[in-house]
Amino acid sequence: MLPLTRRSFLGTGVAFPSAAWLSAALPTARAGKLLVLGGTRFLGPPIVEAALAAGWEVTLFNRGRSDPGRFAKLEQITGDRDAGTLDGLKGRAFDAVVDTSGYAPLHVQRACELLRDQVAHYVFVSTVSVYPDQSAANVDENTPASALTPEAIGAATTIREGSANYGPMKAECERAAERAMPGRVTIVRSGLIVGPEDTSDRFTYWPARVARGGDVLAPGAPDAEVQFVDVRDLGAWCFDLAARHVAGVFNAVGFGGRLSFAELLAGCKVGLNLDCAFTWVDDAFLREQKVTPYRDLPLWLPKGQRGHFDNQRALANGLRLRSVAATIADTQAWQATRPADHRWRAGMSAAREQELLAAWRAKR
Repeated sequence: MLPLTRRSFLGTGVAFPSAAWLSAALPTARAGKLLVLGGTRFLGPPIVEAALAAGWEVTLFNRGRSDPGRFAKLEQITGDRDAGTLDGLKGRAFDAVVDTSGYAPLHVQRACELLRDQVAHYVFVSTVSVYPDQSAANVDENTPASALTPEAIGAATTIREGSANYGPMKAECERAAERAMPGRVTIVRSGLIVGPEDTSDRFTYWPARVARGGDVLAPGAPDAEVQFVDVRDLGAWCFDLAARHVAGVFNAVGFGGRLSFAELLAGCKVGLNLDCAFTWVDDAFLREQKVTPYRDLPLWLPKGQRGHFDNQRALANGLRLRSVAATIADTQAWQATRPADHRWRAGMSAAREQELLAAWRAKR
């Protein structure tokens, strides 16, 4: 993994390899059978595409609700983890499984207990939200994950991102997998996943905002670190870990060097619209104005709430990251195809941004 430099950031170096190149270049196992729990939304397709490029046979298990025609030629087994309907998986053997849709420990327990004698290796996509203190200077895989009481675990059926117990429940999912399949589990603790088809808008807001031009409200400290991972890089790596049966816990975040908020916004400007300017507004003012971190201004966390997730173990085990410039450009190209009246799930309106900028200038 090359360090993050101005050259690699701007995308003037070697282009990021395709899924086919990656599967050929990394020491993966022979072609086999992959089961993906999920598979048709956001992270699922890059996993499927990497496996297909490597010549693997892929089967999807999901409810059939999210883009069911996306992989119409692949075998798709319909089931509902919330309802415990996993019968379609009984008696089926696979070389590996990648689980993108386990949110409650019961989900993972049911799947692992059913599959442990039918599957050689299990990759569970978790989250860095398992760490109770994410503001530490260096959060690595040895940092203790959250834990819940048996009563709290038993009361949970479906936990979605953003809920109070999302991180702790994911941590309990990890434990459920390891209990059922000790030594045969990969835990991928992903950071913010971004790129084309990211409808959370927690990264998409910035390329779109800079592309619009004008005076852009830039939050907090220009040198504050930001970390994320392109969905296509994460998907290809999840498949690679599954194919190679690499067990262990990994923080899946960027980058080879540290990326500041100012560098990210400069990259958006260089790649999308030079006709914009940034007005940096400090943490105290934003708090005073009741601006919600990460939701109203994506990626922004006030000082004292932001830390650094160590990714050295992931990089040493095959995680490859494309240039930030490529992620910016591809995200905005996808964003430009959305309906003009689509509902933004993160970010602030132009009117609210201008109101805050006016108040900031008046205070100065």
